[in-house]
Amino acid sequence: MMAALKRVLILWLPGLAILLVGLQRAFVTGQTDPWDWAWPALAVMALMGLWLARRGWPLLAWTMGGVASALLFCGVAAGRWPDAVAAIGLVVVALSAVVGGALVRPASPLNAKRMAGGVALLALAALLAWRGPAQPIEPVADHPALAVITALPLFWDQQGRADAAIVTVLRTRFTVQPIDDARQLDSSPARLLLLAQPRAMPPEALVAVDRWVRGGGRAVVLADPLLRWPSDLPMGDRRRAPATSLLEPLLDHWGFAFDRIEEDERRWFLPDGALLTLSGAEMAAGGGMVQRKRIGRGEVVLLGDADLIDDRLWLADPARPLDPRLWSADTPARVVQWLGATISGDRRWMREGPDVIAALRWAILAGIGWAILGALLLRRAGPGRSMRTKKVYPEGEAPKSG
Repeated sequence: MMAALKRVLILWLPGLAILLVGLQRAFVTGQTDPWDWAWPALAVMALMGLWLARRGWPLLAWTMGGVASALLFCGVAAGRWPDAVAAIGLVVVALSAVVGGALVRPASPLNAKRMAGGVALLALAALLAWRGPAQPIEPVADHPALAVITALPLFWDQQGRADAAIVTVLRTRFTVQPIDDARQLDSSPARLLLLAQPRAMPPEALVAVDRWVRGGGRAVVLADPLLRWPSDLPMGDRRRAPATSLLEPLLDHWGFAFDRIEEDERRWFLPDGALLTLSGAEMAAGGGMVQRKRIGRGEVVLLGDADLIDDRLWLADPARPLDPRLWSADTPARVVQWLGATISGDRRWMREGPDVIAALRWAILAGIGWAILGALLLRRAGPGRSMRTKKVYPEGEAPKSG
């Protein structure tokens, strides 16, 4: 009985350790990225290979169930299967680690080649865990001009000039040009515009924006009815962004309409699975979030929220805005897409709390079931079956009988 329980624990606890350690990273961003489990899988499976090297390959192979538990969690928590490349990559990392760990524990001095092979597999696992995940965003060669009109602190902070995280991302795809007066659009080469919670604009400026769009420009408009962007500036300071949108005359002229205000912070999933985090957003009629219209020869994409580009709502590490693995929402990629460019990557996100709890429950139960099944199937596999080194006797000496 104790031997059976020991075998179950050997098969279950490593997988549980991989699952729980990987969750620490996953919960920081809310992404269900199998690569978050790569380093825990490498460490745990390499140790299992070293420890169980003499117990046989079947037992070692069965310890891979921990990786399956992590992938099951990703699928249930996100409501769709994990990315195939990332899932295969995690399996390869774990398999290389457990085999490499087993091979680097030699049974005799004659196994130098086997040890070298084990070291090579461990190096491969480390290389995949390091370079396999999505890498930081690199600038592209083509940088169309993007005009930006805003009262938000996107190009300065309280100490002076400093790009906000969203601007850092935009600069990898566009030549960003801040504009103080919309009437400068007529002389600007930009055919793209980000109009984000601007200050009150005179009628001539609103006419200039309308004329520019109808002439073929594309505008992404962020009009927030309840701005919550934090600021150290006192209320009434003209340097603060307006607390509510002042673009109603222009939006009414274009035929846009809103239905209600969602006052709470909310995670909003778009139809294709992309995630935006909103705060005090105004919703379109019918409950939609994103409105699009053709205006003359141009196009307008409208969202009733400007807080969503605040890095606090989409970035887990403010120092690394170009690393998509540290995003907590798809906001930068989606803003870039609305402006006509792309940032590659299909990030999968944990859904709501009950989905995450269910995913964790199923992952743990599956791990226990896998361990029990393995213990039953391998109960006759005693130590030293398939990986034990055959003893070599000196010439002329025979093994003792009995």
